[in-house]
Amino acid sequence: MTGGDTDASDSSSGAPIDFDRLDVIQARLAASDRFSRIDDQPAFAPDHLVCVYDQRFYPDSVRSARLEVVWFENGDFTLHYHEEHETGEYDHRWDRHPSDHNARDHIHPGPDAPTPGEDTSHPSDWRDILSMVLSEIEDRQRAFWER
Repeated sequence: MTGGDTDASDSSSGAPIDFDRLDVIQARLAASDRFSRIDDQPAFAPDHLVCVYDQRFYPDSVRSARLEVVWFENGDFTLHYHEEHETGEYDHRWDRHPSDHNARDHIHPGPDAPTPGEDTSHPSDWRDILSMVLSEIEDRQRAFWER
């Protein structure tokens, strides 16, 4: 992905990018106050939607957090959550794409999104996938304040 911490071939579906889906996701997420900025097809990642979380959801030790979304026309996807901390990084990915290290549906759990990840199943509807991912991120954000 953009941070150079992920093998680009790991997130490749082989199918074309579904820019119409990314437009719909961008419109949906733009209505949320959880993001301070949403960058559609930024120059450093022209096939991504990059959603930067509002800093108020994080303690001062978290410098920034973002969700990067890539969606393919065959329904494959990669959703990459990334945090920058004073002392390091946190990465977690939800994927559906062909892989030589995992089943088509898999996750690369935090804190370092290792490869291979863990085989899993994701909902079939893109809205359910997005909701699931946002909910898991919200759980993580809440945990910062419950310590």
